[in-house]
Amino acid sequence: MSTIVTVPQAVWLRPRPLARTPSSFPLLPLLPPRPALKHLPPEVWIQILENAFACYRPKHVSEHADVVRLRVGLLLISKDIHDVALPLFYAHIHVPSLRVLDKLTKRLHAADQQWDSIRRIPYSAPGRWIQSLDLSALRLYSHEDVFQLDALLNCIAGLVPFMVHLAVSPLVPLSRRALSSLGDRDGASNLRTLKGIQLLTSLQTDDDAFVRLLRSCTRLEELEIFGTGVDAAELLAEQGNVSPLPPGFRPLHLPFLRRLSVLSMPTSPTLYMLLHSPLPALGHLTLTPYDENHIPASLIPRIIATHGALLTSLYLHTVKQWPTALFPSPTTLLETCPALKHLSLELPLPTLTLSTTTEHRLDILSVARPSAEFLTVLEGLLPKLPVLRLVRARDVKWLRGGMSERAQQAGVQGEMQVWKRKLNRRGIQLLDADWKLLGAD
Repeated sequence: MSTIVTVPQAVWLRPRPLARTPSSFPLLPLLPPRPALKHLPPEVWIQILENAFACYRPKHVSEHADVVRLRVGLLLISKDIHDVALPLFYAHIHVPSLRVLDKLTKRLHAADQQWDSIRRIPYSAPGRWIQSLDLSALRLYSHEDVFQLDALLNCIAGLVPFMVHLAVSPLVPLSRRALSSLGDRDGASNLRTLKGIQLLTSLQTDDDAFVRLLRSCTRLEELEIFGTGVDAAELLAEQGNVSPLPPGFRPLHLPFLRRLSVLSMPTSPTLYMLLHSPLPALGHLTLTPYDENHIPASLIPRIIATHGALLTSLYLHTVKQWPTALFPSPTTLLETCPALKHLSLELPLPTLTLSTTTEHRLDILSVARPSAEFLTVLEGLLPKLPVLRLVRARDVKWLRGGMSERAQQAGVQGEMQVWKRKLNRRGIQLLDADWKLLGAD
């Protein structure tokens, strides 16, 4: 039987030694040699798997289980891919129910109990892998659920030191213990985004648990908080807080805060601290308008006046809940916010004013619903708005094609047609709630 000898350039076939004419000749392959696979560095695999995980994100709570199964399938491709993909699997956690949060907490707690400091790896896995935690889909139906959530958050807070994004449901109030756990944990300064926090509307100005949390989050970039409206009777009779700052007052240190959203909250300790703290990076502000004539204790007009100089986007919005109370907005918004590029107004639309010698660089104007009265105000301002190019009807959509001409001219649709004709003469486009032109697909 012949033997095969392999050399770097060719494969030689040698007959058995007892053959009559021993010799050797090359064995040529029928196909060209297959090139070796190129090695990809871990950074490339991380980018590939990040894009793969980004494609499998639940858009609804009902899709969460299917998305998890697809992501788990990526972990089972090979051992090498598993080692790279496992930290990405835990990087962005979306919690649809208390049952899932309970399982996650037990998993992190068990890993923390088994953590060995001899390995010189800070904190245990998978806790150190979690970068964002989304609890916005949680729904609580009893006091027992509230107590369970409070206990789970208190336990999980210290196990996620590198978490940078936290989102909770505005329907779920957080206790002082949970807020204190988030503020006192290791890595609290790593938090960049904090959304959906529900706070009580209060006339107090002293530090509370949430203010102490903000003092620890010195790198915060985006903050979204919800209040409880104006149900408290004392807010209607109390005068605005114009007293001087207390001797020991200490402002917040939030040099990187770019986006701030304060909804359904005329006053609170947090709002008082934000009013009297420097926010040099603030560019996008979302507020529910509360004027001082109807709500004397409201801090909203003073917030706009204090931080409006650097704003590029101001969004006035009232949360739609029953009963919905709409309050007037300040008429001097363009004067107090000279750098605005996008202004979104809430009903009732204010009679905006602007100095006769001042031109504003406003680029986009959004109104809740067009009205003939505000169109008169807008036409008077247009000579002072030389770069205005878009006006958007925020809560109205164009009627779909095929509707009768009478329907197109009735009600709000007819008013939008009037706005469209008059604005087009000045080169300004009118868009609907979906940012579409009339007749656009």
